[in-house]
Amino acid sequence: MTTDRHGHTMSATGPEALLHYEQALDDLLFFRPRVVESSRSVLAAAPHSAMGQTLAAYLGVLGTEEKDAAAARDSFGRFRSGLDTERLSPRERMHLAAATAWLDGDLHGAGRILGDLTVAFPRDALALFVGHQHDFLTGDAERLRDRVGGALDAWDADDPHHGPLLGMYAFGLEESGHYERAEESGLAALAQHPDDVWGIHGVVHSYEMRGRFTDGIRFLDARTDDWASGTLLTVHNWWHYALYTLETGDTTRVLRIYDDALHHDGSAGAAMELLDAAALLWRLYLAQEQHGERWARLADAWERREDGPYYAFNDAHAVMAYVGADRIARAQRLVQDREHWVATRPPVSNHAMTADIGLPVCRALIAYGQHDYGLATDLLLPLRHRLHLFGGSHAQRDAIQRTLVEASLRAGRTDLARNLLSERIQLRPVCPYNWSAKARLEEQLGRSERAAAARERAAAQAMAS
Repeated sequence: MTTDRHGHTMSATGPEALLHYEQALDDLLFFRPRVVESSRSVLAAAPHSAMGQTLAAYLGVLGTEEKDAAAARDSFGRFRSGLDTERLSPRERMHLAAATAWLDGDLHGAGRILGDLTVAFPRDALALFVGHQHDFLTGDAERLRDRVGGALDAWDADDPHHGPLLGMYAFGLEESGHYERAEESGLAALAQHPDDVWGIHGVVHSYEMRGRFTDGIRFLDARTDDWASGTLLTVHNWWHYALYTLETGDTTRVLRIYDDALHHDGSAGAAMELLDAAALLWRLYLAQEQHGERWARLADAWERREDGPYYAFNDAHAVMAYVGADRIARAQRLVQDREHWVATRPPVSNHAMTADIGLPVCRALIAYGQHDYGLATDLLLPLRHRLHLFGGSHAQRDAIQRTLVEASLRAGRTDLARNLLSERIQLRPVCPYNWSAKARLEEQLGRSERAAAARERAAAQAMAS
């Protein structure tokens, strides 16, 4: 019977299909666009391969694309129809169960099965990768760290997949607050594979959370050939570059990055890329910068997708685009559609993510766009410690946290704004945005000397970056 490189049984998978499967797994771990083609090659050589079919199913859900997930659900359902699962290995049956749960909308059930898989088969790189991405999409920082950390002891350092695991671990460490350890793990991953874009991503996040903007820009500049084009993470890593640049105050360069890399006529329109574009423009919107043409093109791209209620985190970024483009009615229609769905459809994981977090966030963004800053504050304040429940990273969700800060300032709720800014400054003392917002608060309070000191600190930090 065929086994993969780590000794796992591959039912109905011959030698040719196995070669394609191993290539597809490598492509997946390193975020190469050809992973889709590699996956198709597995099934062309072995249509009844359980792991080949499962890999294809996972690819259908990892991009948070509703249409891809629907197509994967249909295809996987046909494969499972009449399948004698008793002929499969226990590991393969667990993968089938995890993929089925995810395709049926039970993200959290899929995550639990993938966790059990990793305990039983810690050298299953596919289970680790998919589980890691699941934890990112559901905002589960501790599992993002411990799912990989719990398996690493079973891996030899010279295994070709050990490096990507360290890159995953770096991101989990960062999201759970272990920034120095995250940097260390990410750099160790890159020592094994310099083109590990997820490892690069983990290091970049660790710099972001510590306000090390200069280090981040230098780090990315030194590795441009490894990340800046041709990967499934290219746009997202350019987004990180733009965040660093934004803190330096170089808005011209930020917009050049946006136009060249984040959203332009040749952009694919993938949800994960559009949300990066929306999150960057929204930060500029909060700074009262107007970019009407960019917002209009981005809102058009979101409208063309015609997304249903599939992933609440995407919905919030679509609403950012509609509000930024002054298409309030369109944003309100999205909210109404999701409200109807929550009220009438059986619950799946995205049901709670939408009802509890997504809808209040969307309503707050609309209120902000309508200059009802008090309502925006009231909607966001109860969510600020629960935002992770609808997915994303700390860096991504900071666009919403900043919206709360800005809404409280504009609503004249100075006690709240003082509290929020104190929290932010204690966590990230090196952050020009935090100090510039602090300066505006002090101006509202009539404390000109403190305002001037905060402005000087923001400017000094930006200059140092």
